[in-house]
Amino acid sequence: MFSKEESKRLRQEFWTAFGKSFPRKWTLYNTGIRDLNFKFHFDTKKALVALDVESNDLEERIKYWERLESLKAVLKESYLPEAVYDDSYFLENGKEISRIYVLKENVSIHNKNTWQETMVFFVETMNKFEEFFDDFKEFLKK
Repeated sequence: MFSKEESKRLRQEFWTAFGKSFPRKWTLYNTGIRDLNFKFHFDTKKALVALDVESNDLEERIKYWERLESLKAVLKESYLPEAVYDDSYFLENGKEISRIYVLKENVSIHNKNTWQETMVFFVETMNKFEEFFDDFKEFLKK
């Protein structure tokens, strides 16, 4: 078991190492579409890369989600076959969003032996997500 401080230090160490190992500017919050954001997540049990639809306006969220749903076959066939679509995903703070994500299980931010495989997973998965997004950004904006 790790103390809060040890856990915080390990998290900072991981993200610093990730940034140094794979220095590049990710799209993340700079999608150009206010309600669509990319996320990296790494905790003590799993890692995931996600495309979140986070609009507070339900109609806007539904609009973007329907467009993403219409591209589901393309995303899964040409970019990320393991992508999971979840139209009703609850964040830890209780907020409901819609999320497309790719999950990597059996890794832990507290276990440095899983860091390298997680970093590679992040890079490969986010590259494919961003390629998909770049290819269909104009369609999603409409």
